[in-house]
Amino acid sequence: MAEYIGALDQGTTSTRFIVFDRSGSVISSAQKEHQQIYPQAGWVEHDPEEIWRQTQRVIQETMESRSLQPKDLAAIGITNQRETTVVWNKKTGKPVCNAIVWQDTRVASAVAEFSAHGGQDRYRKKTGLPLATYFSGLKIRWILDEVEGARQQAESGDLLFGNIDTFLIWNLTGGKEGGQNGGKNGGKNSAHLTDVTNASRTQLMNINTLHWDQEILRDFNIPIQMLPEIVSGSEVYGEAQLAAIAGVPIAGDLGDQHAALVGQACFKPGEAKNTYGTGSFMLMNTGEKPVFSNFGLLTTVAYKFGAKPACYALEGSIAITGALVQWLRDNLGIIKNSSDIEALAQTVPDNGGVYFVPAFSGLYAPYWQDNARGIIAGLTRFANKGHVARAVLEATAFQVREVVEAMAKDSGIELDVLRTDGGMVVNNLLMQFQSDILAKPVVSPRVKETTALGAAYAAGLAVGFFKNTDELVANWKEDQRWEPNMNEESRERLYHFWKKAVTRSFDWVE
Repeated sequence: MAEYIGALDQGTTSTRFIVFDRSGSVISSAQKEHQQIYPQAGWVEHDPEEIWRQTQRVIQETMESRSLQPKDLAAIGITNQRETTVVWNKKTGKPVCNAIVWQDTRVASAVAEFSAHGGQDRYRKKTGLPLATYFSGLKIRWILDEVEGARQQAESGDLLFGNIDTFLIWNLTGGKEGGQNGGKNGGKNSAHLTDVTNASRTQLMNINTLHWDQEILRDFNIPIQMLPEIVSGSEVYGEAQLAAIAGVPIAGDLGDQHAALVGQACFKPGEAKNTYGTGSFMLMNTGEKPVFSNFGLLTTVAYKFGAKPACYALEGSIAITGALVQWLRDNLGIIKNSSDIEALAQTVPDNGGVYFVPAFSGLYAPYWQDNARGIIAGLTRFANKGHVARAVLEATAFQVREVVEAMAKDSGIELDVLRTDGGMVVNNLLMQFQSDILAKPVVSPRVKETTALGAAYAAGLAVGFFKNTDELVANWKEDQRWEPNMNEESRERLYHFWKKAVTRSFDWVE
């Protein structure tokens, strides 16, 4: 019997393949970054073919590093950057253009156009989402309208859409029309599907029925034949065709933030996690009925395991957190490595009155202001690069507090403790400040790779590698805890000036 479970974690900046044992411990892993493409201000793209090449490499490296064979893996789960949009030709397997990344703002004029008739929330009761540049639907529309020949090919049935999960499953199970695979369509073609969590991020799926919504498809002028089949996040979709994992069932599919919720074993209503990555994303489990937000949050599908009912979540999405550290490194050259920011921030005792609002792609939750832009406020001759570094880290914690407050108002549940994961959790200064500004304990789990772990859990449940979610809850162990030690006056003064700085970023783009 196979001893391990695999997870493919395709993120905004890199692709990883990780092999876990039953306890959730990492056995082997490999990771490769891919290029971030910025054709013009506000545009962010990835090359889907580069991502597919990196996927094959990390799988091979992970398997070879521990001399693993396909028979050692019970199944593989996939997790992915969610709203990033790929459209490709099903006969050639070639994308018609680069993937449009979730951070991209090129559809801002379309958001304004649709919001002018019915408001920003015209589809919220159906999709749980406000009109925003964030989601996949209007990105598909842009590709069909702006890429030469794309609409004609789509209407004739030659083009397929998917978020990155769909593109990878399609390639892993054979690729190209007529590829050999064990997909859901009789083995003739690769499996063209997506799970309910990813589908809920397109703004094309009705969150109540879990089916594509005909009215929104008509409004956006998107042919339904290019959309993937919507399935649960935990079932066998097909078998891998790559030599390194040949015949291993592909059996889990969750958007990255939903996967982290599962990896953190937040299976009860009221349990929540926050992932600190390129952006930061807080999800709270709200049970089997969607809770619609009045305070700037998103309603999303948390997960659906096989034939069991879907569970829902409230989500606070923050566009820029870890990406701000990368910007400080790559665009300003103030630090050489991302990890250097903590030491630089520790050269000063506080932020020196400096606040950094990273509205590079507008502001997401709870504001949803596409026309906001990044600002640094409170600068004096006293300010130095240490203050800027500290302001960069504090910006993450301030934005998370805004989401936590919105979540308490929407759900009626006060958070007892914040479960955290993601790359920034290793930054002790940030985690302590997060606890201080929330006045709540902050904890991190023993297994840091919670996103990949969640995908592995979904796949393992599908094939019986894990019995049930109780087994996953038993796996969760606390590793580190930060307790608040800031007085209330200091906390509220800092937060007051943050809120003041945020308002200065509004309505910058005219």
